[in-house]
Amino acid sequence: MTLLLQISQTAIDSVTQSATTFQNATPAEPLNFLTLLMKGGWIMVPLGVLSLLAVYFAIERFLVIRKASRIDQNFMSSIRDHLLNGKMDAAQSLCRNTNTPIARLLLKGIKRIGKPIKEVESAVESEGKLEIYKLDKNMNYLGIIAAIAPMMGFVGTIAGVIKIFYTISIEKNISIDIIAGGLYEKMITSAAGLLIGIFAYVCFNILNSMVDRVSYMLEQNAVDFIDLIQEPTA
Repeated sequence: MTLLLQISQTAIDSVTQSATTFQNATPAEPLNFLTLLMKGGWIMVPLGVLSLLAVYFAIERFLVIRKASRIDQNFMSSIRDHLLNGKMDAAQSLCRNTNTPIARLLLKGIKRIGKPIKEVESAVESEGKLEIYKLDKNMNYLGIIAAIAPMMGFVGTIAGVIKIFYTISIEKNISIDIIAGGLYEKMITSAAGLLIGIFAYVCFNILNSMVDRVSYMLEQNAVDFIDLIQEPTA
């Protein structure tokens, strides 16, 4: 109770003194973004690394998934024509020269034409799962960053609070300058951690939705392919 009264009295004295000297005070120099980040302390270094990793994985996965989602309708028409005309070698050559998940999926199935339909379906399904796995590569890192970045920010804030109370115990003085100044600097780490976590979380979910669309397209083309190779025997 005595400690609380002492803190309250100190705060009142500080506010009174600040009001008295306000007219003669020199205006505070505005902080720029870089200076503000540097005031966060050592925890900003790992947070900076996490932010760079989040941006890298987000851009890298976006470019890969967007490329995989593109389907050339001329390619699908050419494959259909080759298969209906019995030109298996031409169909395989076209698939090999087209670097897309759908082309690799169809190539797997074309190589097994003539075998039991269940075996063809199994090969196509396995290739589809492999292609989706390739698209999901590195996605888990975004999920990890989204989870640990806010926690690291909170660690920085807690470390700052501990430092504030340690300073008070050493100097035997409770000052608003010590409390407010140190605390606002350490709150920067919490804000930075939350922003990084939000960015990684949003990117993770957007990329997941893109992968789902590619998965649907692969499944649709796999069904069309199975129906196509069964047409001559229908």
